[in-house]
Amino acid sequence: MTRRILRHLWLPVLVFVILLVSTAGSTSFYFPPLTTVLHTLWDQLAGGGLLDDLWFSLRNIVLGLALATVVGVGAGLVIGEVRTLRLALGPLLDFARATPTVGFVPVIILTLGIGSGPKVFLIFLGSLWPILLNTIAGVGQINPAVHETSRGYRVPWHLQLRRVVLPGALPQVFAGIRVALSIAVVLMVVSEIYGSPIGLGNFILQSGSSFHVAETWAGTLLIGVLGYGLSVLLLLCEHALLGWYHQRAPRARRTPTPPTSPTAPIEKKSNGVVV
Repeated sequence: MTRRILRHLWLPVLVFVILLVSTAGSTSFYFPPLTTVLHTLWDQLAGGGLLDDLWFSLRNIVLGLALATVVGVGAGLVIGEVRTLRLALGPLLDFARATPTVGFVPVIILTLGIGSGPKVFLIFLGSLWPILLNTIAGVGQINPAVHETSRGYRVPWHLQLRRVVLPGALPQVFAGIRVALSIAVVLMVVSEIYGSPIGLGNFILQSGSSFHVAETWAGTLLIGVLGYGLSVLLLLCEHALLGWYHQRAPRARRTPTPPTSPTAPIEKKSNGVVV
């Protein structure tokens, strides 16, 4: 566990040291020393109200991402298993994936207001598609022999989804959640900049408008730490739940393909992450 943590933290620590050394003694108005930014960040967290902004933003990200995970994984399992439904919804899913969620910010704020609910809904809407599409792709990559075996033993459909299909699609599901997490952080900042009296996005907007450069850098740094911390936490959960997947050799993860004749067409499969 210690080696795993060090493997993920050595680069951020190195970047932190480089910034600390390179900005020491800086007299630029727009690029203050990192020590000044850290001191400002501590003061704002201790008594400046930044802690309330952090909690507000963190709660919106967690709620929106959790709702998107539940809906995206549940719908993705069903759509991935039912071929007719998958073909019928394919054009709609491609259209929804290509539509930028940021474009809905003014409409959502205009119709739902500036409270916490619209921001959670916006994060849910933007995070849903990577999780949904990666779940469908994960279901499609399960070996057909697994389905034939479960049908041969007459496993009920709901039990097959929960015990057979979901574990087989989990690696791709977690890949979708990682993509959705980065989208959620961006949408959190954008939604709070354009319509919120509280939150990290609003803190950065107010600090920048008042030319409080140290406070602006402190808020930006806090957002980066928040996103990185959530990413590491998600990665640890993935390794805890998918130890059987990460401990196998890369060659063992590939699905064996039957030999083909020289004249038979070669089917190509992609294991990339669907965004």
